[in-house]
Amino acid sequence: MLEAIITAVIAVTAIGLLCAGVLVVAAIFMSVRENETEIKVRECLPGVNCGACGYSGCDAYAKALANEKNVKTNLCTPGGDKVSKMVSEVLGTEFEDTIEMVATVRCCGDCKTTEKKTDYAGVQTCAAAKMLHGGDGQCTYGCLGRGDCAEVCPHDAICMDNGIARVDARKCVGCGVCVKICPNHLIHMMPDVHRQVIACHNKQKGAVARKQCTNACIACGKCAKVCPEGAIKVENNLASIKYDKCVKCGKCAEVCPVGCIRTADYSGKHRFPEPNYIIR
Repeated sequence: MLEAIITAVIAVTAIGLLCAGVLVVAAIFMSVRENETEIKVRECLPGVNCGACGYSGCDAYAKALANEKNVKTNLCTPGGDKVSKMVSEVLGTEFEDTIEMVATVRCCGDCKTTEKKTDYAGVQTCAAAKMLHGGDGQCTYGCLGRGDCAEVCPHDAICMDNGIARVDARKCVGCGVCVKICPNHLIHMMPDVHRQVIACHNKQKGAVARKQCTNACIACGKCAKVCPEGAIKVENNLASIKYDKCVKCGKCAEVCPVGCIRTADYSGKHRFPEPNYIIR
């Protein structure tokens, strides 16, 4: 009996040693060497994995930077100039300034300017409310007011105020996570150096849009006519700004009869860390 137990123990030990040896050999010959440059670049990135850089996440961006040519080092919007400088130092390339971005909500239809068309008592998310006749608001293009964007914002930069989402430019790092979650596609990213935003997304004809919200764009075209650089176009009953042409003169906001073109300092913490930078 004792001999049988000893034999079993020896057999199991031998098998274990053999398997361990096989694993060691496999680890040596089948291992994938990590790119040291890629590791160093990854350590520079903030780990937000927002995709604002155009890659699937920080790991993919770091891999591209380390292994591909002509990949810009200033694509990490949340990291800003600090990250761009660190990455440039690791790669030994020239530093490139990062264009900081800020989220803007293209809706100004708060509780004072529009009304509800029904009482919604379902799941309190924008995605769920959207499925019921486009939401409970008169304007089916407007903010649904349930705060899905605020829920996913990793920096607590969005709050719900008077029925619509508001962005605090001091906290927004331009990651773009909120853009993906909004079912009405109201949130857009904008270079934070600009000052004018068309806070409306209603594509109905002027008379209809006006009945739904008193701040809705009526596609009158006054903003386009007064713009000295031709930066504003009115298409599908809605004005839009081409920021590559905009010179921030503010004339469009001055002539807008309904006040849907808003002027504000959107640079937030990137340039002026003073208070009162809630985007309205």
